[in-house]
Amino acid sequence: MRRPLEGIRVLDLTIWQQGTYATAMLADLGADVVKVEERQSGDPGRFAWLDRNLGLSGYFEAHNRGKRSVALDLKHAEGRAVLLRLAAGADIFVNNYRIGAVERLGLGYDAIAAVKPDIVYVQASGFGPVGPDADAGAFDFLAQARGGFASTNGEPDDPPLTTQVPIADQAGALHVAIAALTGLVARHLSGTGIKLDTSLLGSQISLQAFDIANHLFTGHLRPRAYRGGSRPFWREYVAGDGQWFVIGMLLDRAWPELAHAIGRPELADDVRFATYIGRVGVNAEALIAFMDEAFLTASAREWVDRLNAIGMFAALVQDYAGVAADPQVLANGYVHEVAYPGHDPVRMPGIGIAVDGEPVTITHLAPQHGEHTEAVLLEAGYTWEEIVSMAEQGIIGPANAG
Repeated sequence: MRRPLEGIRVLDLTIWQQGTYATAMLADLGADVVKVEERQSGDPGRFAWLDRNLGLSGYFEAHNRGKRSVALDLKHAEGRAVLLRLAAGADIFVNNYRIGAVERLGLGYDAIAAVKPDIVYVQASGFGPVGPDADAGAFDFLAQARGGFASTNGEPDDPPLTTQVPIADQAGALHVAIAALTGLVARHLSGTGIKLDTSLLGSQISLQAFDIANHLFTGHLRPRAYRGGSRPFWREYVAGDGQWFVIGMLLDRAWPELAHAIGRPELADDVRFATYIGRVGVNAEALIAFMDEAFLTASAREWVDRLNAIGMFAALVQDYAGVAADPQVLANGYVHEVAYPGHDPVRMPGIGIAVDGEPVTITHLAPQHGEHTEAVLLEAGYTWEEIVSMAEQGIIGPANAG
């Protein structure tokens, strides 16, 4: 398939998730992503959720598939010189280290731009490039809390609740990718380099733009709701088979048809529900009670099919097994097989983008620690003698190969 970023080189100085998933997406889209890892053990994400029977970490593979790996001691002057030489041949430089740590390593924007003036430099921090906490450490959990998301999540009587899915990291990664692609366009138009900053905190606020804007306009907070919503047609329901499903309809649609579908045709003429505001506002609790009772008479799958047939949008609440078997997911290539040399292929989620009608697939699994060190350095013009010498000095790695 055509991969739009073929020919673009990304130098990836990221760990954990916020930056790494962004560069994985760029790799899926065709970029040559060279991941620079520290020499001793590499990205700490390598060891997260490691399945020793399979020999793979779902965490690391999801965020580092399709890349090449170079192991390098950046605290060594020659190691820093190697990275700058690699940067001179890159189009994009991405890091998510603390801003102060990057500067201490001598790898801030000015240093990279000195060897590559038209570099697209993306700094992905925790809390943004300025302010009292610009150099503070951060993880997803903290960003969900500080960015306001946890305060909105959960049912009304729950304490503030962060999500199991690391949504701050994932939203942060999307912003990093947007910044990188924006930088490429800006460079194409101007011919000059550019520095872009994004952060976990900033991306969390962006993710909640509507709710935060509404609060700033009015001073009001959208209240939490039981089962995801206070309206009959925007709510979670349990069916007779114990499985949950949702109705999600914001339009005044299919009310008489719904009344007939749930076996209560008389409700269509009930004065309490004669108007839309009567159904979703004034008498919502009464209508929800009727619907709760009716939905116990059939399976969730049956109700989803019946409701969608009358134009009342509904969907099953699926676990990951259900998602991976969903025919719509499969038809669009959102989950697909990836070769695992010496083993059966493994299934992984892709980025959900199609190019010319063809789903973008993952090219290969994540690299071994330092797997491509020699190849990348040869491409950068180093000789075998220089590479051997640097390995012997502990400048390049990985350490267990030195």
